[in-house]
Amino acid sequence: MPGSAGPVLWALPPVVLLGLFFLYPLALVLRQSVSPDTGGTSLRPYADVFASAAFREALGTTVWLALAATAGCLLLGFALALVIAFVPFPGARAVARFVDVFLSFPSFLVTLALLFVYGRVGIANGLWTGLTGAAEGPFRFLTTPWGVLLAEITYFTPFVMRPLLAAFSQLDTAQLEAASSLGARAPRIVRRVILPEALPALASGGSLVLVLCLNEFGIVLFTGAKGVTTLPMLVYSKAILESDYPGACVVAVVNVLISVGLYALYRMVSRRAGA
Repeated sequence: MPGSAGPVLWALPPVVLLGLFFLYPLALVLRQSVSPDTGGTSLRPYADVFASAAFREALGTTVWLALAATAGCLLLGFALALVIAFVPFPGARAVARFVDVFLSFPSFLVTLALLFVYGRVGIANGLWTGLTGAAEGPFRFLTTPWGVLLAEITYFTPFVMRPLLAAFSQLDTAQLEAASSLGARAPRIVRRVILPEALPALASGGSLVLVLCLNEFGIVLFTGAKGVTTLPMLVYSKAILESDYPGACVVAVVNVLISVGLYALYRMVSRRAGA
């Protein structure tokens, strides 16, 4: 039919742009990952990377940091969202709106703020040395894995709070009033009434935070944490510092595969949650 070509022509430009600016660079990375420096096509770069202790350590560090940060964000985000949604206090609406604004902040900005407070020459150490006369302050955790974990929890918690606040806004307050009138205390109301309604939002927000934490680069870089090498940091190290482009592409391919798998999980959870 003459008109059947219309939808195809309209779809062609975005498909071409997607292939040119997204799929083609990914294809180059994939091709480079099977192109060793000796020439030809081989899976030798994969074998070398998988056999290296640096890759195994980076993979383990990435996974435990992402899981720990996600758990921390879920606990802290749930507690803060409960307070904002159900505990009346002046400025609650302003705080809820700030959560939306916070989502637009770059991750390095939060890390920089933490450096001003807890860095070696930060406010906390300055107050300590000023009060005690010591040569150095005791706050040195920011350049350790715990500092990276604190920064990630601080930055990604609003990503859990946003869907929770949306879920709490749709909660029927009559259920809360009925439970309270029957003598249920606040912890029981939270456990039996609020938490079941919040589980889809928690799953959706937690899945998203897990994906973002696995790919986080700026926080690890800006904290300057010694001995903390994640998969994105390993890509940077191999490509920029070692000029090992096949190895860097192998790590990048692994990181992309993990991220795509977790993103598919996030989309599935979001659809079931109605997000």
